[in-house]
Amino acid sequence: MGESIWQSMERKGYSRREFLQFCAAAATVAGLGQSAVGQVASAFEKKEKPPVVWMHFQECTGCSESFIRAAHPIVAEALLDVISLNYSETLMAASGFQAEKSLSDTIANNRGKYIMVVEGAVPTKDGGVYCMVAGKTALQNLKTVAQDAAAIIAWGACASFGGVQAARPNPTEAVPVSKLVDKPVINVPGCPPIADVMMSVVTHLLVLGTPPALDNQGRPKEFYGRRVHDTCYRRPNYDAGLFVESWDDEGARKGYCLYKMGCRGPVTYNACSVTKWNEGVSYPVQSGHGCIGCSEAGFWDNGPYYQHLPSFPGFGVESTADTVGAVVGVATLAGVAAHAVATNIRKRSVIAEVHTEEGRKES
Repeated sequence: MGESIWQSMERKGYSRREFLQFCAAAATVAGLGQSAVGQVASAFEKKEKPPVVWMHFQECTGCSESFIRAAHPIVAEALLDVISLNYSETLMAASGFQAEKSLSDTIANNRGKYIMVVEGAVPTKDGGVYCMVAGKTALQNLKTVAQDAAAIIAWGACASFGGVQAARPNPTEAVPVSKLVDKPVINVPGCPPIADVMMSVVTHLLVLGTPPALDNQGRPKEFYGRRVHDTCYRRPNYDAGLFVESWDDEGARKGYCLYKMGCRGPVTYNACSVTKWNEGVSYPVQSGHGCIGCSEAGFWDNGPYYQHLPSFPGFGVESTADTVGAVVGVATLAGVAAHAVATNIRKRSVIAEVHTEEGRKES
């Protein structure tokens, strides 16, 4: 039997107390709650570190770079102690034939046990020749490794939804991982995604033997269950009608809502405004830039990012973009406008009724 997570941490000098603190943090990140700490600790004590094969296809490696450079200690521990990273073109020391042997050995010795992480879209045009690794196309490598994987994680916008490679005109006919394998895929979109989500997914797989609950786009609900807009600290300004009109105006300095500057927060599902980056320090909106919707399918084609998205007088918390679907552009604006008109008609009707009633009382 291989080394467990606890054995790995103990060998590196971690105390039992530190191990339990780590389990508590892992349970929290995974959305299991403090009541599951004992269950997490038991799994981390007894189960082997899962072998991980991390494939790179059409992408910029930004998702990996963001993951390994995250300030949050849990992320560092996830890479060093929770998983056994057997293959990664970006991070492994081996190269050439030695690297490919590590890949083939991992598959042969851990059938049905290893986790496959995919970063990047997969080109399909001309037989997939636009992305080759070790003389094989990305499509060939994907299907070979996915066949015996216990779980498949599409890491980042490119692997989850195609990303910039699949944006119009998509010259290589790039597609997301889920379109090419006949197995469930856990999509963790974002450009880059939040590093803590990886810990969440791995913890679920280890402790419960199943992936976390997913939404209809294959994303973990714990992190993609609410819109950025719903938990944004600028939301009260949106409801009050206080907007940034230009990047250097007084509203920008006061932290007003960025909706008019093209912020896609109202139609983007992600935990950016809750989990944040760099140990909870900040996220794009907090840094003064509107959300670009990078965790939504086809976000590269939903531009321009700074397109003026009008708000309408009279919008309250009950009739804002909450009722708008996840499509940005003409359809979205038409839906918002229609809702605004309906809301105003309803309000005018109520006002007219009140005036009529008051007139009757006076007479």
